[in-house]
Amino acid sequence: MLVVKKFGGTSVANKERIYNVANRCIEEYKAGNDVVVVLSAMGKYTDELIDMAKDINDHPPKREMDMLFTIGEQMSVALMSMAMNKLGVPSVSLNAFQVAMHTTSVYGNARIKRIDSERIRNELEQRKIVIVTGFQGVNKYDDYTTLGRGGSDTTAVALAAALHADKCEIYTDVDGVYTADPRVVPTARKLKVITYDEMLELATLGAGVLHNRSVELAKKYNVQLVVRSSLNTHEGTIIKEDTKMEKMLVSGVAADPDAARVAVIGLKDEPGVAFKLFNALAKKNINVDMILQSVGRHGTKDISFTCSDEDADLAKDVIEELMEFESIDVDKKVAKVSIVGAGMQSNAGVAAKMFEALFDENINIRMISTSEIRVTVLINEKNTERAVNAIHDKFDLGEDR
Repeated sequence: MLVVKKFGGTSVANKERIYNVANRCIEEYKAGNDVVVVLSAMGKYTDELIDMAKDINDHPPKREMDMLFTIGEQMSVALMSMAMNKLGVPSVSLNAFQVAMHTTSVYGNARIKRIDSERIRNELEQRKIVIVTGFQGVNKYDDYTTLGRGGSDTTAVALAAALHADKCEIYTDVDGVYTADPRVVPTARKLKVITYDEMLELATLGAGVLHNRSVELAKKYNVQLVVRSSLNTHEGTIIKEDTKMEKMLVSGVAADPDAARVAVIGLKDEPGVAFKLFNALAKKNINVDMILQSVGRHGTKDISFTCSDEDADLAKDVIEELMEFESIDVDKKVAKVSIVGAGMQSNAGVAAKMFEALFDENINIRMISTSEIRVTVLINEKNTERAVNAIHDKFDLGEDR
C-alpha cells in the first residue's frame, strides 16, 4: 500500500514535533507500506520570511518572494530526513526541482500542471521514505513558484493522484473537520464523514482545515482524504464522493474575515460593462466571489462584489483606470459567513432560518449569495463570532445525531 502523509507547520514546529512526525511515518513504513511525506515550513517560519522581505523592500517582486519562500519547506524536509536517519530508517528529502513538480508561471499562486513521478518511484523501490517539499513547484523558466498559502495540501493530493496512492492523510493541529471552528464555537462537533462538494465549499469559504484547491484535485482524481491530528491518534474526518450523511441539512458554518466589498456606483447601464469590469480583474488574477448588480436607473447601474482584503486596493486601481463611474467605495471591515450542507438541495426554508438567527442577534446583512449547497452572507466584521455561534445554535449543529 502507498500512503501520502502531509504535515502542516505546527506539526513540525520544533525538534520534539519533528521526531513525533518521524515516528508516526516510520510506524506506517514498518507496517510494510510505501510512505511519501509532504511537509510545510516549520511553525510560523513563512511569516518570518515575509517580515524579512518587507524589512528590505515594502513591495518585493513576487518572483523573489517565491525564491525566498522555498527555504522554509527545504529546511523542514532536510531536518525530517535527518531525524529518520537517526532513528535507523532510510529516507530522502526532495525539493520541487528534484521531483520535478511542474507548475504554471503565476508567482505566488501557481497551479500544478504535472508531476514527474519517476524519481519518487525509484526511491520507494529502494525502500526509502520519500519526504517532499510542499507548497512549491517549478515553472517553464526553471524558476521556483509557490502555490499560495495552504498549498502543501494541494502538493500532497497531487502526489497522491500522480502516484495512485491508496490513501492521502492530511495531518494538522485539529483532529478533523468540525461543524464550525472550535476555537470560535465551543459546541462545534467533529464530522466523521463529509462529501468533496461540502468540503470544497467550506474550504473556499474560510474553514482553514484544507486548501480549497486540494479538495478540487481530490474530487477530480477521486483521492480519498483523511484529515486528522498529528498530536494524537484519534480518528479523523474522511472526505469522499458519497456519504451516508448527505441528507444532513447543514454540515458546517464557516467564516472568512479576509474579505473586502468593492462597490462601483454609477456605471453605464449598457451591454458589456460587467464583462469589461470582471475581465480586467481576472487578467490581474483577482478572484471575485459575491456579485450584486442593482436595477438600472437613469442610464446607470451599480455593481458590488467581494474579493480578498489584499486584492481590494488593486481592484480599485484597475477599475479607476478602466471604467467610467460616479464613485467607488472599498470596505475592508466586512466578513463572509456561510452555511454548507448537501441537504439544502431538497429542503426549503434553510436560508430563512439562517437569516432569522442573524435577525435575533440584530446583525445586518450586506450581501447574499447562494448555491445548491451553500448560503453566504456579508456582514460587519465585528459581528463575525456572534453570527457564527448564533447560526450554529439555530441549526443545532452541536448535537450528536
